[in-house]
Amino acid sequence: MLESLEGKKGQPRMKPPFPANVGLYGAPTTVNNVESIAVAGTIMRRGASWFSSIGRPNNVGTKLFCISGHVNKPCNVEEEMGISFRELIDKHCGGIRGGWDNLLAAIPGGSSVPCVPAEQIVDCPMDFDSLKNLKSGLGTAAVIVMDKSTDMIRAIARLAQFYKHESCGQCTPCREGTGWMWRVLTRMAEGRAEKREIDMLLDVSYQIEGHTICALGDAAAWPVQGLIRHFRHVIEERIDQYSYRSDPDGAVRHAAE
Repeated sequence: MLESLEGKKGQPRMKPPFPANVGLYGAPTTVNNVESIAVAGTIMRRGASWFSSIGRPNNVGTKLFCISGHVNKPCNVEEEMGISFRELIDKHCGGIRGGWDNLLAAIPGGSSVPCVPAEQIVDCPMDFDSLKNLKSGLGTAAVIVMDKSTDMIRAIARLAQFYKHESCGQCTPCREGTGWMWRVLTRMAEGRAEKREIDMLLDVSYQIEGHTICALGDAAAWPVQGLIRHFRHVIEERIDQYSYRSDPDGAVRHAAE
């Protein structure tokens, strides 16, 4: 954003220096998201103790939840941090489409955080620490709910395609890695892959994570890691199904190996 305001190509800057010290045209600049600015006035009027009384320890205040996917009533709602996933969905979205037994997984903090399977997310408090303990995150609190009709591999492949498109190309791991992950996931969604490629895909995601100027590399890597962590068996079953269809005898030999 600062680069664009200065008339340059809109690419992330190396930090440090941080914008608070050297920002727009070299002057100190504060960059905040709208959610932080919107609540500042109310905190000034009611006091910090009022805001701190909302939510759970170390996760205080409210959060804007944008809930989409397989719920009866998708919505945007401001709620206290720490509300359980089940209460959030029942209270504001009219429940899961087809009932709670139909829940497969959820992405709790926007497309960049790892997915969490139903049995782990259902009663989890929706705050930063609780979701971090599940190896995911609250992120932007854009909750994506997926029922059992969801093809998890295709869903994550679609996210990989998005991050490939959004990469500015400045950093090699992101520029090359996002496209590579998308192509591998696309083949995996069809079963046209080998099981050894699952660990190869995971390894590439770790080579992208933490090795880019901005967080888009992390955002591309984490959904892939979540898929493999929780749904590796789905990928393996898809590969097995494809092998049996294309070469029944060869598939039997492959399974034996």
